Amino acid sequence: MTSPHRLAIVGTGGIAHLHADELRKHVPDRFELVAAVDPDQARLDAFKEKFGLDRGYASIEALLAAEELDLVDLCTPPVAHAPGAIAALEAGVGVVCEKPPALSLEEFDRVAAAAASSTADFAVISQHRFGSAAERVRNMMASGVLGRLAVAKCDTLWFRPEEYFAVEWRGRWETEGGGPTMGHGIHQIDTLLSIVGPWSEVVATAHRHRRATNTEDVSHAIVTLESGASVVITNSLLSPRETSQIRLDFDTATVELDHLYGYGDDNWSVHPIPSAAEEVNRAWAGEPHGRPSGHGAQFAKIADALDGKAAPPVTVDDARRTLELLAAVYASAFTGKRVRAGDIDPTSPFYQRMNGTGTPWPDLK
Repeated sequence: MTSPHRLAIVGTGGIAHLHADELRKHVPDRFELVAAVDPDQARLDAFKEKFGLDRGYASIEALLAAEELDLVDLCTPPVAHAPGAIAALEAGVGVVCEKPPALSLEEFDRVAAAAASSTADFAVISQHRFGSAAERVRNMMASGVLGRLAVAKCDTLWFRPEEYFAVEWRGRWETEGGGPTMGHGIHQIDTLLSIVGPWSEVVATAHRHRRATNTEDVSHAIVTLESGASVVITNSLLSPRETSQIRLDFDTATVELDHLYGYGDDNWSVHPIPSAAEEVNRAWAGEPHGRPSGHGAQFAKIADALDGKAAPPVTVDDARRTLELLAAVYASAFTGKRVRAGDIDPTSPFYQRMNGTGTPWPDLK
């Protein structure tokens, strides 16, 4: 039995509380939460009291100077993700980072460079990849029982009222990186790509319909995969009946996921064609079963990787593939052009920032 891995949480807002709760609930013997970081002393003190921590710091630099750590868990606003990751990696400390991992591809590539030259690894929270049902679908695809994918959809239909954006960093390109495409739909889009594989091109639109933000509040994209299948993606913060949905139409069956912020096996359904029903249903009844998606499931995989001295999931390449698609959605939406994988290189304004050449609506001051 290995000793628990020493972990510190950076940022003590709502998502940090969720992470700490998941660590305590699912992997209490595999990680030791030793410290937290927040420049807001009152918020830091409340977090320390809730989770029984003795030590807290105002900056990640102070944390890294004082503590011997195996992992930092970045739960800060998006603007602080890349600087925090680079600081930890340069100190030889592993990083797991909430989404989005960076505000742009340029910023992400600086994180990737730091990871490549570090003795430690960088991974991104992608908790919906790790539910047993998603793994079962990937296994069924690999076995051939589903045939080829033809059509898919991926919807993040959420609702955020105007007061949600009263938090200073929300709704601003320079601090959040984007609207629902970047900050909300990224969860479903990442899950989708983990199942269906790489994308090849995208045509998209983005809109600011209702919210007083500089970013979009709705986007739509038609994505062609390398396999040739087509996917329609919608991301919205204007949808009162909230849902997160993925639908996959294969040759022999439709596979559907309908949930909100996390799924179990019961959130999935499979609808085979009659001639393939016996084979498809038998495969769907197979293993694995019973593991819901969630941060706890991913932290368990991270602990396995650290125990085995391997790179933890989700890798730099995995995370970049998702982030590149988001950049391509914005590039297509704001230029009116089809964007192909690889088009957004360092010469593109959309490499430097997600709003690239600018939005069709004026910034709000």
